[in-house]
Amino acid sequence: MVVKYGGNAMTDDATRRAVAAEIRALRDEGAAPVVVLGGGPFITAALDAAGLPHRFVRGLRVTSADSLEVIERVLTLLGKRLAQDIGPAVGLTGRDAELLRAVPLSSDLDRVGRVTGVDAAVLRGLASISLVPVLGCLAVDGDGGLLNVNADDVAAAVAGALGAGVVFLTNVPGVLDDPQRPESLVPELTRSDVEVRIADGRIAGGMIPKVEAALAALRQGAPFAVIADGRDAASARAGLRGAAGTRVLGPGNG
Repeated sequence: MVVKYGGNAMTDDATRRAVAAEIRALRDEGAAPVVVLGGGPFITAALDAAGLPHRFVRGLRVTSADSLEVIERVLTLLGKRLAQDIGPAVGLTGRDAELLRAVPLSSDLDRVGRVTGVDAAVLRGLASISLVPVLGCLAVDGDGGLLNVNADDVAAAVAGALGAGVVFLTNVPGVLDDPQRPESLVPELTRSDVEVRIADGRIAGGMIPKVEAALAALRQGAPFAVIADGRDAASARAGLRGAAGTRVLGPGNG
């Protein structure tokens, strides 16, 4: 299983450790999880502290070379901390063993990339010795340079490469028909459901890249994709076991 653990869901240390224990439990049950790490709030704070400007275009953080150095430091430290919390785990980025390869996405985003390759053999090798990979969302380009990649897209690509299901743990219960009403959770969505809700505004903002990443994971070979709440251990436990959140259905089952 691939678990995307978003930065917005891990801002509290005690909660992060509790969710890490749930991920470790998956490993102990034989699920061989791979964790993809997001770090949005931490990156924003670090860029502010460094006095570096930052902005978003189409939901993606424009990344200069100076910003990329800060982002790498933040993701590396976060990955090491989460790996320590999980226990038998190792913090990595796509720079390590060139685990993630990418190409620049658009000139107006500067050092932002799109994943073109995942070294699944390295991830499987770590799992074979009972280590949980915790993977920060940086990738290398054809010249060996570093690119910042959206963590949801990385999770989708890793899930596809491994043929594994993916759970996106975030700071909401799942996809809501009304963002103001947590009880309006939608348990299942097909691609057409997603398109309708994006068009009428029920899916908006940061939820758009999550549902698009879920669909991308299914297209690339993931058997399932779930968007679930990672803000507390009980919610994360339910989401990781398919008992909560929104399941996004592929063409074969929706």
